[in-house]
Amino acid sequence: MKLPYEVEREVITKKEASTDARISCAPEERDVEELINYGIINLNKPAGPTSHQISDYVKKILHLNKAGHSGTLDPGVTGVLPIATGKATRIVQSLLTAGKEYVCIMYLHKPVEEKTIRETMQKFTGEIEQMPPVRSAVKRQLRKRNIYYLEIIEIDGQDVLFRMGCQAGTYVRKFCFDFGLKLGIGAHMAELIRTRVAAFTDKDMVTLHDLKDAYTLWKEDGKDKELRKCIQPMEKAIEHLPKIWVIDSTVDTLCHGASLSVPGIAKLHTGINKNDIVAVMTLKEELVCVGNAIMSSEDIEKNEKGLAVKNWKVFLERGIYPKFVKKAEP
Repeated sequence: MKLPYEVEREVITKKEASTDARISCAPEERDVEELINYGIINLNKPAGPTSHQISDYVKKILHLNKAGHSGTLDPGVTGVLPIATGKATRIVQSLLTAGKEYVCIMYLHKPVEEKTIRETMQKFTGEIEQMPPVRSAVKRQLRKRNIYYLEIIEIDGQDVLFRMGCQAGTYVRKFCFDFGLKLGIGAHMAELIRTRVAAFTDKDMVTLHDLKDAYTLWKEDGKDKELRKCIQPMEKAIEHLPKIWVIDSTVDTLCHGASLSVPGIAKLHTGINKNDIVAVMTLKEELVCVGNAIMSSEDIEKNEKGLAVKNWKVFLERGIYPKFVKKAEP
């Protein structure tokens, strides 16, 4: 069972290039202060507080001015809630459209044969029409959403435990209501856990207590191992995006807002289509910017000039990479 972004991509070498080891560093080698300011936390949201409150707790624990979450969860819902810290907060927008996975307990209002439940579940796979619930953050109008996969894990009487992979903006609570209507007996969502947002899964979630303890251990004893387990480099948030890698001398131009031209490209993923959202990376795997592809992978591969990506959001600081990279002296 896969979400749409989980496609097989190969890396095409456009031109042979290497990166100057004297400039910057790989994301996993950043010092703790920089990691905190350019990080993302795969937080296990507890039941009770709102997603906004959880972001506020993270801010207070890490003594930051900014922290932002991706994909709001209702107060009673638990599970994966990616939270970006410091200057990385804008990266959460790249996750808003990523596929999500949930595990849900749906309660049927009357007993139904298991065969009927399974047959009805199959009818909800693919494109469905859904009206957002009364209490929602979007305008209440009928809209289409994709259900990528549905798996019934267990049926116990009138309780149905199932796993759903779906398009962003799908309301599982409304799905259960509509499922009950389809059966003609009514149903409601009893419990919901989000188990995945893009590359973030329930396998490596951390709690607010984990984060607090790790931060205290680092501050008081200088030990950063646990904090590095809690806070991942912001690049984790764009693992689901196709990527283009650029040569060192192109990086600073992009940091000043310029769009990416073909001569600056060292390598790229296959399968990039025009207008796709792409991540532009250094050869050290640092995120430089996010933008829209103007050319497809095939066009970039065969052309030697022209604009390849329209830059619309820069993450790497200006001045880290020089405009002209001098060769190291022997």
